[in-house]
This record gives sequence, C-alpha cells and structure tokens, in this order.
Amino acid sequence: MEGSAEHPSPQPPHPGDNRIHEGDFVVLKREDVLKAVQVQRRKKVTFEKQWFYLDNVIGHNYGATFEVTSGGGLQLKKKKEEPTSETKEAGTDNRNIIDDGKSQKLTQDDIKALKDKGIKGEEIVQQLIENSTTFRDKTEFAQDKYIKKKKKKYEAVITILKPSTRILSIMYYAREPGKINHMRYDTLAQMLTLGNIRAGNKMIVMETCSGLVLGAMMERMGGFGSIIQLYPGDGPVRVATACFGFPKSFLSGLYEFPLNKVDSLLNGTFSAEMLYAEPKDSASVEESNGALEEKQASKPDNEDSMAEAPESNHPEQESMEVVPQDPEYKEPKDRGSKKDYIQEKQRRQEEQRKRHLDAAALLSERNADGLIVASRFHPTPLLLSLLDFVAPSRPFVVYCQYKEPLLECYTKLRERGGVINLRLSETWLRNYQVLPDRSHPKLLMSGGGGYLLSGFTVVLDNLRADTSLKSSVSTLESHKTEEPAAKRQKCPESGS
Repeated sequence: MEGSAEHPSPQPPHPGDNRIHEGDFVVLKREDVLKAVQVQRRKKVTFEKQWFYLDNVIGHNYGATFEVTSGGGLQLKKKKEEPTSETKEAGTDNRNIIDDGKSQKLTQDDIKALKDKGIKGEEIVQQLIENSTTFRDKTEFAQDKYIKKKKKKYEAVITILKPSTRILSIMYYAREPGKINHMRYDTLAQMLTLGNIRAGNKMIVMETCSGLVLGAMMERMGGFGSIIQLYPGDGPVRVATACFGFPKSFLSGLYEFPLNKVDSLLNGTFSAEMLYAEPKDSASVEESNGALEEKQASKPDNEDSMAEAPESNHPEQESMEVVPQDPEYKEPKDRGSKKDYIQEKQRRQEEQRKRHLDAAALLSERNADGLIVASRFHPTPLLLSLLDFVAPSRPFVVYCQYKEPLLECYTKLRERGGVINLRLSETWLRNYQVLPDRSHPKLLMSGGGGYLLSGFTVVLDNLRADTSLKSSVSTLESHKTEEPAAKRQKCPESGS
C-alpha cells in the first residue's frame, strides 16, 4: 500500500458523484466479509476463494450488486421480487428428520458438473432444494436457514460499497484487529465525539492504527481545518487512510512531524538544521510511497503481528489487498539515469522537510483545538508532553487496549493539574439478530473494544507553585478565630 497519504489514488475522486470510476477505492462485500481494493482495469482480484476483474463495475453506482460469471467477469444482478402470495410447504417440527447424509440425491460430482456447464449458483441452489428429500419436512425457519447456507456456498454475489469510517473500522476489527490496536468501531465513534472533531479545527493526532483514526478525523472534518500527525520511526503509516480515497484538497491541511523532535520543540531548541542533519536514507525511505508501509505492516510486532494468513484459517473475514505503489516511484534502473533518480529523491526530501517545518510552526503556536492519542506506546509520557500544545478549554482523548496504563495516566494528570472532567470509560456492545418471530441477542459478542480516557484542558493554577503565597495563606488560616464549643448543660440530679 501507499506509505503516504499525499498520493492516495492515481485519479482524484469525483465529489458528489455516486458512480464508480477507475482508480477509486471500493470495499467488496459478500455476506459479512469485507475487503478493500482499488478499481483497476484488467487486474485480477481474489476474494473469498474466487477471482474476477472489476472492469464491469466502472460506471455503476455504489451499492450495486454483481454476480461472478465464468471467465472472471462481473454481471449486474437485478433484485427479484419474492412472491408473497405463494404458501410454502413446511413441516411443524424437525424431530423426525435424521441427518444421515442420504437426504441429498445430488452428489459432489453432479454439482461440479453443473458448475462446469456454467450454470449459475441460483439454479444450483434450486436443484439442491428439489433433490432434497427432507426439505419439505423442515420448518419454515429451518428452510430459510438451509437456503441461506446454500446461497452462501454456491452463489458468488458481491456488493460494491463506498469506503467510510464505519465500513473500514468494521473490516479492520473483524479481520486484522492487531493493526488497529484492537480498537472496536463503537470506541472509534466515541473518540470522534469526545474529541469534538469538526470542520475548521486544528487537531493533533498520535496514532499507530494504520491511519484509521487519521482517516476518520479527515472524513469528519471534510477538508476544512488542519491536522498535525505525530509519528514514530521513519515515517507515518497511512495504509487505512489511503483506502478512504480522499481528494487532494483534503491533504492540503495534513501535516506530519516526527515524534522524536517533540522534546526539542518544547524546550525551544528545535531548528531547521536538525531536519537537515537526519540521514538521507531514512528520508528517502519515508518518501518512497508504498515501500515504507509494506515494511512496517509486514514487520512482526510480537503478539500484534498480523501477517496475512490463508483464508481457510480466517474464513470470517478477508484481509485487505495491497494498494499499488505510486506510479511515479520507480527503481533507479527503470528511470532515465541515476542522476535523475538522485534529483527526484532530493526534491522529495526537500518537500518533506518543508512539511515538517510547517508542522513545527503550527505546533509552536500551542493553540490546538484538541488532541487524540491512540498508539501502542504507554500513554502517560505522550499525553503529558503533547498537552502543552493544546489550548485551554479543549478536549483530549486517549485510547488504550488495556485500562491499567490509563489508570496510571489518570493519576499523573490529577497530580499535574491543568485538566478537568477526567473520565475513564469503556463501551459495551452487543449485536442483535432482528428477524420476524426470532429476534434475539447474538450468541457471540465482542469481549472488549478498549478503554478511553477523556477530559478538558484548563489554565494551570500558578498559585500552587508559589510557596510564599501558600505560607501566607496557611498563616492566615491559623489566625482564624475558632467558634467556641457549645456549653453543656448540667442535668439536675434526681433523688431516688
């Protein structure tokens, strides 16, 4: 995938146009399985053990449903109205049905022969129903369950969705939760709300969630305002950000700044020479769109290593497809000469340093409208350092997969002061099945989606640090007149 969000797609998206264009980022959906890809002509896409081309989806609207045909083509599937007047023949219960494997007359060889003839999956499902000896004895609910199971197996129906924060967060959490620090989609929604993310804000974000939090903030701000992303390592990871397919106008207000230069910026020792003193190799790696992201995404991260696994081990969700690199970036042997390659690399390095200087100038103003932290690092030192860049009466939100680091951060903030309305929260989510006469909570649910520490910044009380004022106040309090205690009344002794 692309390592930088400066070139998220070869062609910018068309605002207000709900049609699919070549170069757009889309999300493929089959049942509950999602996968993010880029639309390119004559490029083979593998999804749920099937391959096909996305040429035929160009020009159609988002939300259209297609059926995979022989040869890897996609054919638009029209919705058929189910007859409501027809009464289904169904049994009263399933107690007399014995699963002995002999109820289906069609064998696997027969089904394979039907597929080789090019018969559609819908017709195969219909033949399976007709050749089942126990289908009519099943209850109506059991029949619907049987049809749904067979359609999932034999019908290759794919829906094209437009990427959004909700869709991408659900996709990442279902298939690769380690890449987003196990942040559930409802937790991400809480972060955006508590952080007051809106158009025109000046936000600071420090995240190691593959750019999902950054993309969610950019989507909500709508291209208005500015975002300063602090990143560890050689460069920012924006794999998920590229999948949003933002236009170039959204990227004009996006800045990045290395995390290891924050201390020098706070101490006032930061200078442009510090950026020029960095090794050229690391800067060139950061600018090579795509190479950095593949390196960091494929690097094992202890238990958070989310290397691509076979689909058989993870049938519930498909992993994301690698987005092509920037077409302008080529190896030195593919370019005109080594001299041109060096000049191009120097130009990229100069643009990167200019972006860093712009980000440093914005941070030096120390008037950010909010702070979002969602990283795999300990939140306490990050938050205590970055709060100095936030203006008073502004929100901040910190995410962590575990509550113990946030409890320590909560204690340090109480001791430090300068914050109010501190709250440590966890959202609880349970999905429900909503069907006629059988709506109930689903048996499987998420064990946890992470914890959030939120609050607001205020001006630090300087009276705390003034020891002379403290002593005078304590002396004044000692000279206060104490209220005399109430006198006790003597009870007259009663003679016995």
